[in-house]
Amino acid sequence: MKSVTILITHQAVIAAIGNTRHLFNTVNDFLKQSGKASGFNVNLAALQKETKLNNGTFTIQADVTIEELKKTDLIVIPPMSGDMENSIFLNREYIPWINQQFKQGAEVASLCIGSFLLAETGLLNGGQCSTHWQSSNEFRKRFPKVQLVDEKVITDYNGLYTSGGSNSYLNLLVYLIEKYTDRETAIWASKYFEVERNRESQSLFMIFEGSKMHDDEAILSIQTHIEACFTEKLITDNLAALVHLSRRTFQRRFKQATHLTVKDYIQKIRIEAAKKLLEENRLTINEIMYQSGYNDAKAFRYVFNKVAGVSPLAYRRKFK
Repeated sequence: MKSVTILITHQAVIAAIGNTRHLFNTVNDFLKQSGKASGFNVNLAALQKETKLNNGTFTIQADVTIEELKKTDLIVIPPMSGDMENSIFLNREYIPWINQQFKQGAEVASLCIGSFLLAETGLLNGGQCSTHWQSSNEFRKRFPKVQLVDEKVITDYNGLYTSGGSNSYLNLLVYLIEKYTDRETAIWASKYFEVERNRESQSLFMIFEGSKMHDDEAILSIQTHIEACFTEKLITDNLAALVHLSRRTFQRRFKQATHLTVKDYIQKIRIEAAKKLLEENRLTINEIMYQSGYNDAKAFRYVFNKVAGVSPLAYRRKFK
């Protein structure tokens, strides 16, 4: 039987704590009904026996404090709300405990932006991680040693697991159910909780805002220029000339500041514009293509699918 420890962190999203415990306990019930042994011993753990959440609106009683809990098999870090800098500070006492448990063989899973606390431990350095797409710019700035793959729904790295935004954590939990039990149980759980098991990308739901959490004024000015003139023909040499930089220096600084090449940044801006047009009106796909800065239908469909994860027509059906 696997020991599962769900942390009651300060500023945790209470629904994620309750849903995680409910999922593991429901799977236990299914296993019993199938004539199998329970798979999980689930505990809520905290720094103290009682934790107030949502500005004191809710109080959660822990089953055990982390000081009392000497060993566990899986630690689940829930998403946290509010300012991440403050959330990490409030939960700093968990960090040495998580590190110690990992050294003893425990695996660790972060749900949504619980990834910030997991990354703060240093365990993710050099590895891949996902998080809510809206927090990706802040995450990259704070944790440059972690390879953020924010388009992914789930990452699995060296006994460390992360999930994408919001309800994507259910995909991760079902993934862990299959790892710790079997495929039959995971399929049952996915049906019971209505989770699409094979969803690998959250690209469909991402809104590209561009990373501007940097101090390179020249690159910031070019980002603003691209966003204002994305329907025009944008040439890298011309953009570099606008800020009096050589092509090579401009490309290096642009990638360093935005984590994207100039070409990829322009593509994402254009596709974001196309997505809004697909959501808001009845223009034809070709009309939207032209208004987004493209004039080749094949190239437009290819780039749109690459960025959004679906075709323009499928996107319209989903969000119109």
